[in-house]
Amino acid sequence: MIRKFLENHPELAGFAAGADLVSPADASLACALLEEGQFHLYADWDGPGVRDAEKRHFLKTLATAHGAYPGGLPSYIANARKLLAEASAGGNPFEGCSPEQPDLVDLSGFGAAYDEAEAVGLKCFAHSAVVLVAGGLGERLGYHGIKLDIPVEVTRGTTYLAHYAGVVRAASQRLGRQIPLVIMTSRETDDGTRATLSANGNFGLVDGQITVLCQELVPAISDIDGTLAMEGKYNILLKPHGHGDIHMLLHTSGTAKAMEAAGVRYLLFIQDTNGQVFNAALAAIGASEMHGYDFNSIAVNRIPGEAVGGLATLVRAGAPSLTLNVEYNQLDPLLRATVSPEGDVPDVRGYSRFPGNINLLIIRLAPYLRVLESSGGIIAEFVNPKFSDAARTQFKKPARLETMMQDLPKLFTSGEKVGVTIFDRAWCFSACKNNLADAAAKVAVGGPPESASSAENDFYLAGRMRLAQAGMDVMAGSARPIRGVPFVAGPRVILRPSFALTLADVRERIRGGAISGDSTLILEGDVRLENVTVFGGATLVVLAAPGESLALRDLTVSDGPTFSLQELTDAEMASEDVPEFLRIRGYRIVDGGVVARGSANP
Repeated sequence: MIRKFLENHPELAGFAAGADLVSPADASLACALLEEGQFHLYADWDGPGVRDAEKRHFLKTLATAHGAYPGGLPSYIANARKLLAEASAGGNPFEGCSPEQPDLVDLSGFGAAYDEAEAVGLKCFAHSAVVLVAGGLGERLGYHGIKLDIPVEVTRGTTYLAHYAGVVRAASQRLGRQIPLVIMTSRETDDGTRATLSANGNFGLVDGQITVLCQELVPAISDIDGTLAMEGKYNILLKPHGHGDIHMLLHTSGTAKAMEAAGVRYLLFIQDTNGQVFNAALAAIGASEMHGYDFNSIAVNRIPGEAVGGLATLVRAGAPSLTLNVEYNQLDPLLRATVSPEGDVPDVRGYSRFPGNINLLIIRLAPYLRVLESSGGIIAEFVNPKFSDAARTQFKKPARLETMMQDLPKLFTSGEKVGVTIFDRAWCFSACKNNLADAAAKVAVGGPPESASSAENDFYLAGRMRLAQAGMDVMAGSARPIRGVPFVAGPRVILRPSFALTLADVRERIRGGAISGDSTLILEGDVRLENVTVFGGATLVVLAAPGESLALRDLTVSDGPTFSLQELTDAEMASEDVPEFLRIRGYRIVDGGVVARGSANP
């Protein structure tokens, strides 16, 4: 097959001579790539028997990348050339667009509208699936495992994956349907994720309830002609394609179609380390159902200038309007050129006029499948090369095509309805991504720390918010800095999904009472509290086993063993004997011999 290229390209002779290494499929792919001008991939190969293992690995890598991309590597190269030509021309993607407020539902203040949406969403959750995007390691945090293994709280050591699975398990049991959980991994996280699931018995989820889809890397591009980049002989340079790959994987694996056949109507897309998401998820699904949203972004009120994209409806003369996330570095110039000469400034409420995108999505499955079929699952790719010359043809370093899952509306063509649902930020979003030094630096300039400690702090805060919404008198302690990041010692409140899935559940199960100071309250299972008070520093843990109901009335807890927060010393922070999940926080929470009321139910 290669012979037609040899006459004009003698440098391919070494590759052609290695027939014992090259399968018919490898040869076919080679011809397709040579047709695209990728001669450097196969040029000047060593003779047979020299570096054969490297050659085999190279061919396998090409074959894997080819098979993972719809249409194969020739399609990837063609898409790259098109997008690179547009990038070189330097066009403004928002030319002629004017931003307007998107169709939105504001549930940030709770109240009757929130309760109604959450009740509707709970019913719809029986016909939903959860899609967890989890391709990242925790190295930026100073944690060298998968981020899903990081505890969202260290009072009881609940990891993010255990927390998410606990919600899915509790909802499945309550609604009488096994709610699917799809996890997108990467090469870096796939083995670790599968190992964690296996070691923990899938966290109680049944066989077939979890689907793990591993995303592949894509070749880097070295120039505007779409030349696939190499990093040494027999070694193609690969880079991440972006979290938008989840759409492609759901399509190419047949998972999306299978979920339709199983009666799924909504997909909830969540991130790997946001322990707050399920506080708002049901109400957001309810908003989608009540307002007919085919695509709904869970959002927060955005602070002008912060590094969070703004959700806006872009209106252009002669074209359909499009509701999209506009990246924060693009939002200010767009506003200055259109509706706000001052740029990204506060409105009368002190917020940006456009809600902040936090990449939590609810998508109706029926229109989603239409988009997947028409696009092959490739969602609005883009390329962001760093040009090194004025002519915009040379790169400072290789680029790659990327895709973001929130860009799906760019492919809507049949009048799909796109909306936004706004929630209180602490209620629905607290990212865990920065190490303590970076987090402290952000705090120093008035930004959110987004560290493991601040995420845990907000996890307890959301628990206190739930108690307050139920009418309990909640008196929080004051914040103190731990390694430069503010932390409120208590009350530390953990309400397990088996105790409450909704605010209505909390209101039904808790009547009156109070909690204050550095207290701890942990409730799991069918537990009810009436006029129960936990004074500062005390602890109440109530665990009801499946099928068991426990009720506590007119009880005051003011002493006894408790959980205490201990800051790590400098020596402990530097010691490998202290677990990384504690060192990325700067503290531990010590169990002083707390005994649970009721039956243990880990």
